[in-house]
Amino acid sequence: MRLRLVKQNTNFDFFSRWKLWLGISALMMVVAFASFMIQGLNFGIDFRGGTTIRTESPLVVDIGEYREAIDTLGLGDVSITEVFDPTFEDDQNVAMIRIQAQDGQEAVTTQVIADVQAALRTVRPDIQFISVESVGPKVSGELIQTAVIAVVLAIGAVLVYIWLRFEWQFAVGAVLALVHDVILTIGVFSELQIRFDLAIIAALLTIVGYSLNDTVVVFDRVRENLRKYKKKPLAEVLNISINETLSRTFMTSVTTLLALIALFVLGGDVIRGFVFAMIWGVIVGTYSSVFVASAVLLYLGVKRDWSKPDANAGNQFANIDA
Repeated sequence: MRLRLVKQNTNFDFFSRWKLWLGISALMMVVAFASFMIQGLNFGIDFRGGTTIRTESPLVVDIGEYREAIDTLGLGDVSITEVFDPTFEDDQNVAMIRIQAQDGQEAVTTQVIADVQAALRTVRPDIQFISVESVGPKVSGELIQTAVIAVVLAIGAVLVYIWLRFEWQFAVGAVLALVHDVILTIGVFSELQIRFDLAIIAALLTIVGYSLNDTVVVFDRVRENLRKYKKKPLAEVLNISINETLSRTFMTSVTTLLALIALFVLGGDVIRGFVFAMIWGVIVGTYSSVFVASAVLLYLGVKRDWSKPDANAGNQFANIDA
């Protein structure tokens, strides 16, 4: 007996309330943009600048113990990660400690570094400090610029890819769905003031790929059904296509979320921000593939038989409302 989260031959009407779904999406994007403009993002060390201290100890790294010792100093954003390398000896346990630059200073002062080293020695007297490196505000600014360019280029590449594979109407729908996902993800990080660092940029790019995959699956079925049901209205063809791919979309999203939730609960503080972004991205990406990309495609209309324009494309929403 096969496990099914969605029964076969579903017949949901996804476009009976298209105005409501697009209105909700538009409202959430406005709220996200307003939060970003008013509150901004809680940038991590990667974007604010700070100092990285590399430590080594013969004992196993205890991140909780290290953090407890450093938290007494009140230094703000401190990231502690264990470094794994197959070339390390058994008694070579390395950790990376990143401390954000304090207000009004371009880098962490030598006194702060000395305080951190003293605090760590209280819990690990045999600890050694291999290196100390600082990231200034200029480098941080360049990282922000590079991150923005990476996201924009990814969305631009998607636009070209979908345009070449399908038609320009499909490309516009897919790109608007991706922009929707990115804006909402940035918005939730701004609203909740969760630390925003380079790992979140990686999550954004992953979300773009995940959402695109869902959208392409739906659009591919739409293209097949446009050839199969040449006389049916576009809205009906879209409904048929989404219902046919609904089981696959739902199963993919649920199994992905199960893995991500496990990572969020058990993965620790280091990857929690990245995993949270992925969980949110999977949810909004699945939503936008169905309710944003397809609705935009319906609004723009597509060619039927890939040679004659759809005479009723512009009247699809009017027919639904009627």
